Amino acid sequence: MADDEQRRRSHAERLLGRRAEDAAPPPSTLNAETMPAIVETAIQVAMRQGKFDDLPGAGKPIPGLGDHHDPDWWIRRKIERENLTGLGPPALMLRVEDRELATQLDSLHREADVRAVLEDFNRRVIEARRQLLGGPPVVTKPRDVDAEVAAWRERREAAAKNEPAPAVEPKKRWFRRG
Repeated sequence: MADDEQRRRSHAERLLGRRAEDAAPPPSTLNAETMPAIVETAIQVAMRQGKFDDLPGAGKPIPGLGDHHDPDWWIRRKIERENLTGLGPPALMLRVEDRELATQLDSLHREADVRAVLEDFNRRVIEARRQLLGGPPVVTKPRDVDAEVAAWRERREAAAKNEPAPAVEPKKRWFRRG
């Protein structure tokens, strides 16, 4: 009987490709050497159980992958995700303001206000370029005030032509004759 058991054991060892004594026992302590094996095992078990099947973004490309290299991607993404304003390096804040400048100008009603906003923007761009505090480089260019004012006028005229005239209601009197 012992001979049959010995043959079965050696057959099982040949099938597994190793001896039973040489097999490493499962890790019993968590340390730097056993951590990768434990983590990999946990991931494989979770995959078999289907815990990763319905994750948001499954089958979609990772946003921003393959774009040009931006060393400040993390701060830009944090500002966008949390909709933060007034925070961050001057270079990034000026880029955001530069993108939204036309919208800001369109909300103004007087040419003097438009010129004041543009002159303030240009002053801050030049000041940021002069500072040597580190951080990302300032790539935002100052705006040509006269060209921006002309573009502001054109946008206002186009909006006025496309906007229907408001219907004028007759004045209501606070007293009635009669």
